[in-house]
Amino acid sequence: MTVPSKDILGTGRRKEAIARVRVRPGEGKIQVNGRPYDEYFPIDQQRTALLAPLEQTGKRNEFDIVIRVEGGGTRGQADACKLGIARALKKIDDTLTPGLRDTGMLTRDSRMKERKKYGLRGARRGTQFSKR
Repeated sequence: MTVPSKDILGTGRRKEAIARVRVRPGEGKIQVNGRPYDEYFPIDQQRTALLAPLEQTGKRNEFDIVIRVEGGGTRGQADACKLGIARALKKIDDTLTPGLRDTGMLTRDSRMKERKKYGLRGARRGTQFSKR
């Protein structure tokens, strides 16, 4: 593995959330929208999702990560960050790909909100039936 001299970029998406991830050599600092990741994601499950690619590859303290994330809710943002970090790590070292792929971290979650259809009140809900 060669240590990159410049930032490596990765993009992650989940529902309406988009995360732009920059990975550079460092000592393990992670910033999300200018704040420490544990302050931005207060729920432990979201922090675990964010750190999953780093923990799985054993690179937790080798890289500094700067993330710009927007859209969606905090859960979708955490999952978008996870995908962005995994993609950036894959660019840095191609030998990490099988491990990341096997744990599902390189797979984009394609589930999106279903669009509203005409003649209905929502995506699937029809109008209320009235007998009289």
